Amino acid sequence: MAKDRIMKFLFLFLDGVGLGADDVEINPFACTPMPNLEALLDGQRLIQDHQRLPVQTERATLLPLDACLGVEGRPQSASGQATLLTGKNVPVIIGEHYGPKPNPEIQAIVENGNLFNKLKQAGYQASFLNAFPEGYFQALDSGRRLPGAVAMAARSACISLKTQDDLFNGEALSADFTAQGWWDHLKLPGTPILTPEQAGIRLKELTFQHDFAFFEYWLSDYAGHKRDMANAQALLTTFDQVLGGLLSVWEDEKGLILLTSDHGNLEDLTVRSHTLNPVPALVIGAADLRQAFTQNLRNLADLFPAILRFFKIPN
Repeated sequence: MAKDRIMKFLFLFLDGVGLGADDVEINPFACTPMPNLEALLDGQRLIQDHQRLPVQTERATLLPLDACLGVEGRPQSASGQATLLTGKNVPVIIGEHYGPKPNPEIQAIVENGNLFNKLKQAGYQASFLNAFPEGYFQALDSGRRLPGAVAMAARSACISLKTQDDLFNGEALSADFTAQGWWDHLKLPGTPILTPEQAGIRLKELTFQHDFAFFEYWLSDYAGHKRDMANAQALLTTFDQVLGGLLSVWEDEKGLILLTSDHGNLEDLTVRSHTLNPVPALVIGAADLRQAFTQNLRNLADLFPAILRFFKIPN
């Protein structure tokens, strides 16, 4: 990596997205037109194609990552996300896959050292881009709700969670990218609505205001549990449009986008539970940056040290 580059990193986390079968009956990734993703990958979809993986194109690399981590049972959100955030094989440490929210043992692992802590200690600016409504903070303060692993990690690094004001001021994004859900479900008229393409552009702009930015998209896991093909396809259509906006402005020579997940789910609508499928590691950026980053990526625990190497931080 050239020393004079201004390095940026966007961690685009899609909850519950695995690499599933090329089966249009069960896998929305196999039957939903996603022109921006397919153009990025020279026609390849996010499916488990053993003959074509890994994929290397002009702007992207796609690899499969093991989410089972040598532990029997179906991967779960808390232990999988904690592994992504710490580089520790959390299911092995605690003896099981666990979720959805961290138990005290996982909480201790996350708060003892995670990506946000490491980056801040090394002098980098890190941000968690999701905006949370007032009711979320009230539930946390009252003890009625536990934070997820990502929010827990950010708070442990004294990174403030984004609020409604941040969303209204253009300094954060809603969990659904466009903020339509803040109108429809939270009943907050007046919330500024973005098109998916505008949301993708904002992802880039907010990332470039920092060194490292994390965005959590949990609707993909929720849709997988619902097993509704039409809803899943609508969600993927929106996401592809967000990706198109992001790709239209991302500067490949100045950093990387990582799209990955904690476990499979959405790719197999025959079951409500998580799957044993590998998850994608889709890395977007200049070829030399991608080559250095993707070396030795095999499972979820490998991403943490790869990100530290990207920022030249000792592990």
